[in-house]
Amino acid sequence: MNKANVLEKNSLRRYANNEEIGTAPLMPQVAQKYDAPLAVIHRGDLQRILLDGFREANIELRISSRAVRAVDNFEATVQLESGEWIPGDVVITADGIKSDLRHQIASHHGVKDVCQPTGDAAAPCILSHNVCMRWMGPGGHIMAYPIKNNTVYNMVLLNPQKPGASNEESWTSKGDKQEMVSFYSKWNDLVRSLLSYVPDDACHPMLPYVAQGAAQAIEDAGVLTRALSMTDSVPSALAVYELVRKERAERIQKSAAVTRKALHLPDGEQQIKRDGAIRGFGKNPDLWADPSWQDFMWGTDVMKDTIGNWEDLVAKSHEYHPHAVQVPTILRQPTRYT
Repeated sequence: MNKANVLEKNSLRRYANNEEIGTAPLMPQVAQKYDAPLAVIHRGDLQRILLDGFREANIELRISSRAVRAVDNFEATVQLESGEWIPGDVVITADGIKSDLRHQIASHHGVKDVCQPTGDAAAPCILSHNVCMRWMGPGGHIMAYPIKNNTVYNMVLLNPQKPGASNEESWTSKGDKQEMVSFYSKWNDLVRSLLSYVPDDACHPMLPYVAQGAAQAIEDAGVLTRALSMTDSVPSALAVYELVRKERAERIQKSAAVTRKALHLPDGEQQIKRDGAIRGFGKNPDLWADPSWQDFMWGTDVMKDTIGNWEDLVAKSHEYHPHAVQVPTILRQPTRYT
């Protein structure tokens, strides 16, 4: 936590005049309710923490070693770009939207693996400041919060993708600062002033409408660790992992589309209703600030659920009643897989 920023509240604001429509309390209320703090962290700091963890656990980390294909029968063996084959117990294809292995799996099942363009561009920038705000306007919004112990201020600007822009699968694509400035030209003075500090940067296709990208990846890793430590059967562990993670991850992913629609409303009747709900006269349309959605998003302990419901989950994965058949369970210290 010494590398993270704890946020006390999120200020929801109108794009044109910077009016605060409402606030969403974060800390310490979130920690008191869910027994865990809510914090944001610079990706470089998170990567350093993960790297230090690898080193402390004596896990081999190979860089510049792209896995380009799996063995044809999809056993846990992959080939590197160098031609070298690497065997293992399980292959986790967490290699993003340009995954060679996912393309191979989809092709094997007769499916063309393509990404669905969102139509939006998300441009990050980092500025020095100490405020947390969320501006909403027609077709776009801005999420901004402090990081690196309040020494810099991170802004994520979301606006429509330029017509005719390439939809090529890419982790990032180059953004056009002037295009972004033009889109926000009728927004309030503070926003326009902050944009003057924004450098040309990359636009990211994975959109952060509920700020759950890294969080869901960490949940994936936690459930995999727990499942693999509970049984010697890799297929059983992966089946349980799918049961615990698939529906939850899909719901959170879909919630981003719902939040996107609410945040990007043009001025008019729907926008007035949205603002009224944010002021406290109905269910908050910004799901990141909605208490009931927070219960699902932040109040679920996926690792605890995996351990506590293990027998039921194994039974469900095999489609039998857990009390009709004895389910073998191995309790031991977690095993680390690479």
